[in-house]
Amino acid sequence: MASRHALKEGVRRLVRDEVGTPAPHGGHERVALVYPSPYRAGMSSLGFLSIYREIHGAGRGVERAFLPDDPEAYRVSRTPLFTFESETPVADFPVIALSLAYETELLGMIRTLELAGLAPLSEERPEGAPFVLMGGPLTFSNPLPLAPYADAIVMGEADELVNQVLDVIFGTEGREARLDQLAAIPSVFVPARHGDAMPPIAKASFEVLPAWAPIRTPHTELSDMFLLEAARGCSRGCTYCVMRRSTNGGMRIVPMETILGTIPADAKRVGLVGAAVSDHPKIADIVERLADEGREVGLSSLRPDKLNDRFVAALKRAGYRTLTTASDGASNRLRDLVQRKARDNHLLRAAELARAHRMQRLKLYLMVGLPEETDADIDELIGFATELSRIVPLSLGIAPFVSKRNTPLDGLPFAGIDVVERRLARLRAGVKGRVELRVTSAKWAWVEWILAQGGRAEGRAVMEVARAGGGFGAWKRAFEALPSERPRRTLAVVA
Repeated sequence: MASRHALKEGVRRLVRDEVGTPAPHGGHERVALVYPSPYRAGMSSLGFLSIYREIHGAGRGVERAFLPDDPEAYRVSRTPLFTFESETPVADFPVIALSLAYETELLGMIRTLELAGLAPLSEERPEGAPFVLMGGPLTFSNPLPLAPYADAIVMGEADELVNQVLDVIFGTEGREARLDQLAAIPSVFVPARHGDAMPPIAKASFEVLPAWAPIRTPHTELSDMFLLEAARGCSRGCTYCVMRRSTNGGMRIVPMETILGTIPADAKRVGLVGAAVSDHPKIADIVERLADEGREVGLSSLRPDKLNDRFVAALKRAGYRTLTTASDGASNRLRDLVQRKARDNHLLRAAELARAHRMQRLKLYLMVGLPEETDADIDELIGFATELSRIVPLSLGIAPFVSKRNTPLDGLPFAGIDVVERRLARLRAGVKGRVELRVTSAKWAWVEWILAQGGRAEGRAVMEVARAGGGFGAWKRAFEALPSERPRRTLAVVA
């Protein structure tokens, strides 16, 4: 088991390999910005890194910490969770700010606070404990399971709001007074004041866009990639998606000149981020310009109806080897049901473009377990995937459907672990030897659904999961122990 010295040396190696890390500010207004998943995931999060830049830009001493790859090594060596910049224990900071992207990161959040030496539940932290502030992509949908743990939660786009919140925290004496003042700020959810009534989602002004990441590192899936927004939000109306056009006024386009002018001269790899990057009206021009400069480019989303010969040629020149897009539903009928505009002809064209430009393969993301799905839809997928695989090698990335709050499909039940697994088995048998499948576990999707549709009780149940080791059996027992008559919660059949 690693010693305290070895754990710190491992962090120092990561920091030495970073590019762009700013020197911490001094002073008493210090914030530990914590990502409740490992460094590799946290440093791939544009939102996390952009908020780091915003806090640092206001002259505050912000430092990063992450859930360790091996939390047990910290426990055994009695090493408190510490920051990357100065190796200061997280519990020594007056404010701990956590960014959560996914429902299942609640478990990481609890473990992170425990490693820092803090009681995860806000009611168990004494008056002088650090103020625990939360935010992140999860707040666009349902942050209510966070309520037992957070002192305050910033809802939605925190670019401008985060420093306003910190002004109140640092400028107000006493916990109760802080909570009162924060509760008066629109889009700040204070569980001790608001109950279960969550305020509206914040929308940043266009002037602060685009978000961009100040730090690059080789130690992520997006190795050494400079991340920035090409657009924020989406103009489309997919009914399952939290970021559909009704969220925060739809899509806000960042001008091409702003995007190109923000990229550092030494950045050899550029990641353009957004819910609908390929809907940017100048996206082909942007990728062509970056390819002309000898840079590799990655896009966070490609819509099949936006793919054409010029665009795919530019992607190939910019380093693409796999053309990745999404069909979402297993059949045309299901895509119509969720208002997804991808049609068979768009996907066939994507396969033909991938072959024409000598891509190694086409990868499609889709969901299984959508409302009204039947075996006939899976059979249609088998036939269509087989057709695509004759054009270009094909991979399917499959996730079970999970209904989210703040979407038109909010409140729909989970299809059932047994149902999803049966349909996945049917799909595997139908495409065996022809199509590669990469599947998200139906069991973990069920856990995500419980939290996505849950409230404070479901959030508190995650404490029991943490104590029981975090395996699926612990999640199942913790959720099934909750009162069955809880609103919005119907247990799926668990095989």
